[in-house]
Amino acid sequence: MPTVGERIRDIRLDLGLNQEQLAEQAGLSKGFLSDVENSKRNIGSENLLKIANVLGASVDYLLRGETSELVTAQPTVIPPELSQAAEELELSYAATVELLDAHRSVIARRSNKGLRTFSVDDWKKLHDAIKKVFG
Repeated sequence: MPTVGERIRDIRLDLGLNQEQLAEQAGLSKGFLSDVENSKRNIGSENLLKIANVLGASVDYLLRGETSELVTAQPTVIPPELSQAAEELELSYAATVELLDAHRSVIARRSNKGLRTFSVDDWKKLHDAIKKVFG
């Protein structure tokens, strides 16, 4: 049966991340992550949650290798402003959904207080920023 570290490594590799990238995104040291993946060190709940958030995995899956929730697909609703920006930027549907997911990921880590609806220009700026960072 795979260990927590092995499941982390498997997902990390599937996502095309190296240890340094995952560690940086999770706010951990590369050495610590290496020790966890190689079962040389146990991981606490706070650090496990950080890794799970970066990997898009559930803590339950990382701990036990199974999911306890039934995941039901929700239809993807693309806001009109994003649709217009995507058209102007000539983005594919997949690239548009990735941009929407990136936006949701950022927003999910913030409170809803004071959030405003993104304009077409806001979507374009987000796209440009992501391209600068990730190419």
